[in-house]
Amino acid sequence: MAEQKQRFTVKVGEKEIELTDEVLETLYEYVHTAMPLEKLAEKLGLESWEEAYEFIKNIPAWILWIPPSMWKHRRKLVQSAQ
Repeated sequence: MAEQKQRFTVKVGEKEIELTDEVLETLYEYVHTAMPLEKLAEKLGLESWEEAYEFIKNIPAWILWIPPSMWKHRRKLVQSAQ
């Protein structure tokens, strides 16, 4: 049986944004610097700062503060438990 990889996504309007390593690194940078929402929207390929704001509002806070390397480890634990 093929192992199915679990995807973690955040819904923003009609879009679903997958929490990939690249997205998590961008979020970590956003939280730890003075990055404006316009720049965050640009880096994530969103249409406007409003979408970036909705994205940030819909992400659980612990994900915003966890280092990307720790997220990779956590994701492996979750996937192996299934």
